[in-house]
Amino acid sequence: MIDPQRYPRLSRIAVPADLRQFPEEELTAIADELRDYLIEQVARVGGHFGAGLGVIELTVALHYLYDTPADRLVWDVGHQTYPHKILTGRRDSIHTVKQKDGVAPFPKREESEYDTFGVGHSSTSISAALGMAVALQRLDEDRNADPRKVVAVIGDGAMTAGMAFEALAHAGGMGDDGQTPEPDMLVILNDNQMSISENVGGVTRMLGRLTGSRTLNAIREGGKKLLGDKHGAPARFVRRWEEHWKGMFVPSTMFEELGFHYTGPIDGHDLPALVSTLKTLKTLKGPQLLHIVTTKGKGYELAEGDQIGYHAVSPFDPAQGMARKAGAKQPTYTDVFGDWMCDMAAADPKLMGITPAMREGSGLVRFSREYPQRYFDVAIAEQHAVTLAAGMACEGAKPVCAIYSTFLQRGYDQLVHDVAIQNLDVLFAIDRGGVVGPDGATHAGNLDLSYLRCVPNMVVMAPADENECRMMLSTGHCYEGPAAVRYPRGTGPGVPVQPGFDTLPIGKAELRRHGGPVAVLAFGAMVAAAEQAAHSLDLTLVNMRFVKPLDRALVLDLARSHSGLVTVEDNVIAGGAGSGVAELLAAEGITLPVLHLGLPDAFQHHASREQLLAEAGLDVDGIRAAVLARWPELESVGLDKPAAQSASL
Repeated sequence: MIDPQRYPRLSRIAVPADLRQFPEEELTAIADELRDYLIEQVARVGGHFGAGLGVIELTVALHYLYDTPADRLVWDVGHQTYPHKILTGRRDSIHTVKQKDGVAPFPKREESEYDTFGVGHSSTSISAALGMAVALQRLDEDRNADPRKVVAVIGDGAMTAGMAFEALAHAGGMGDDGQTPEPDMLVILNDNQMSISENVGGVTRMLGRLTGSRTLNAIREGGKKLLGDKHGAPARFVRRWEEHWKGMFVPSTMFEELGFHYTGPIDGHDLPALVSTLKTLKTLKGPQLLHIVTTKGKGYELAEGDQIGYHAVSPFDPAQGMARKAGAKQPTYTDVFGDWMCDMAAADPKLMGITPAMREGSGLVRFSREYPQRYFDVAIAEQHAVTLAAGMACEGAKPVCAIYSTFLQRGYDQLVHDVAIQNLDVLFAIDRGGVVGPDGATHAGNLDLSYLRCVPNMVVMAPADENECRMMLSTGHCYEGPAAVRYPRGTGPGVPVQPGFDTLPIGKAELRRHGGPVAVLAFGAMVAAAEQAAHSLDLTLVNMRFVKPLDRALVLDLARSHSGLVTVEDNVIAGGAGSGVAELLAAEGITLPVLHLGLPDAFQHHASREQLLAEAGLDVDGIRAAVLARWPELESVGLDKPAAQSASL
C-alpha cells in the first residue's frame, strides 16, 4: 500500500475524479509525488521506466482537465502508460506489472475502462482516436448529449510510422467536401527524440526545427470567428496567407497542410503552461495537434543520462542506479545473431542490415558501429523495412531484415507481395519467436510459423540451440531466395557456438535418438524439453530444423516404422509446423495417430516464458503427460535407458 506520509496527495487519488478535487495550484506537487512513486515502484520490480517518467506532467494534466473515462484518452506506445495506470485505479497494484496475473505493461481494455484502446505495437493511436471521435460525434448528436472529447497521445518514435500519417491525412481532410463534419479530436505529439534508441529520419529532423508562436495561434483563432465559413473565399485566402507567414518562423507547416491546427512546441514538463494550453485547445473545434517537447527519464538523473539503458529495467536501487552486470554470461540467441552479422559482414561485402527501430533489441548495436554504411534503421516502419530489403536484393545485395516476430506481422503484405512473389534473396532474422513472456500477447510471436509456412518460395528454419542458430543464419544467407530463421527471446540450452559459416542441407532434419513405438518431431526451441520427455519414455526424437520444407523422406519413414507421431512447437497449433506434418501424411494416404502439441488457440496473458510454456503444456512434464494421455501403455517403458547418440540424416 502507498505510504500517506511520503505521498500525502497521491495517496488520496484512487481514480482521476479524486485528482480533479484538488486545486490547480497543487498539480505540480502531485506530479512530483507521482514521479517519485513511479521510480520507487519500478525500481522495486522492474519494467518500462524512462518513457513513463517523461509524461508525468502530461498524464496529470490530461486526467485533471478531461472527464476520463467518459472523455477518451488513447495512448500510443503503451510503455508510456505506467503513470496513467497509477492514476486510474492501479496505484496499489502497479508493483505487479508484467507479472503473472498482475497489471499489464500496456493499455488493456479488459483491465480498465480507462484503457480505451489496447496497444503494444506503435502508431495506432491517431487511427483509433479518429474512429472514436467519429462514432462519438454521431452517437452524442443522436442522444442530444454534450460531445465527449477524444485525445490521442503519440510519441516515443511512433510518429515515424506511415500509419500515423495515414490517419492524419484522413482526419485532416474529412471536412473538405463541406458536408462531412470535421472530427473534434486532439493529437498530442510527445516529442522526446527517442523510441527505444534515438529517433531517426526526416520527420524527426523536421520536428526538431519546429518553433511555436502563441501570437500566431491567437490571431488564427480570432480570424476564424471573424471570417466564418472555412470554405469561403476570404477564409481560404487568409489561411494561405497564414501558412506563408508562419513558414517564416516554422520551417515546416506539414501538420497544417494535412488539415490540423498546430500548436507548439511547448515544454511538456511546464505543468502550468501545459494546463493553460490544454484548456484553450479543449474549446476548439476540428482536428488539433499539440506538440510538446519532453525528456525521456525526466526527474531521474541516471535515466536522463542513459535513456537507452533505462528504457526498461530490472529491479534496482534508486539511490545507486542499475548495477552493471559483471562476468561472462551465456549468450542469448540475439547475441548469436549480432555476432554472426558482424562476422558475415567482414566476409561478404554484399551483406546489409535493416531494422525497424529495434537496434538494441535485435542485437545490432555492434554492427551499427562497425558497419555504419551497411546499417539501416528505418524507424518504426516495418512495411518499408521489408520492401527496402526487396529493393536491395533486386540489385544483388544480401539484405538481412532483423525484426521481431510480432512486428513482422505489420509487414506481412510486403513479405508476400514484394519479396516472396518475386523470389528475392532476403533473409529474415526473426527474434522473439514463440511466447515472449512479461510483455504479453501484443509481443508474443505465437503465429509466425503459421503465417510463414503458407507463403510459397519461403524457407523457414527454427534452431534447437545457439550453434544451430548460427548455422541456420549462414544457410539462409547462402540460399538464393527468401528465407527466415526464427528464434526465441533469451538463452538456449547453452551449446557452444562454433566460429565459421557452416551451413545445413535445406530441408534435412536431425535424428537425435532412436526409440519407439512413438516418434516425437520437435521444432526449434521445443527440442530440449521434448528430448527429455522422449528419453523418459524411450521414444524416437527428431530435431526437425526446417518448418519448410519439411524433411519429407524422414517423416514418411518414421510414419511407416512407428505407431504414432507427436509434433511439438512453440507456435499456435492451427496452421503451424505440426499441421505441415499432418498435411504431408494426408497427401501420402498415411493414416496413423498424430498428437499435435503447441500453443493454445487463445491470446495468452503476460507471465514469464517458463510459466506460459508450462501453462500450454510445453515443458517436460506437460509433454510427457500429453503423450501418456494418448498412449498410456508407454508409462512402463524405458524410464532409465540412456539417450542414444545423435545421427544426422
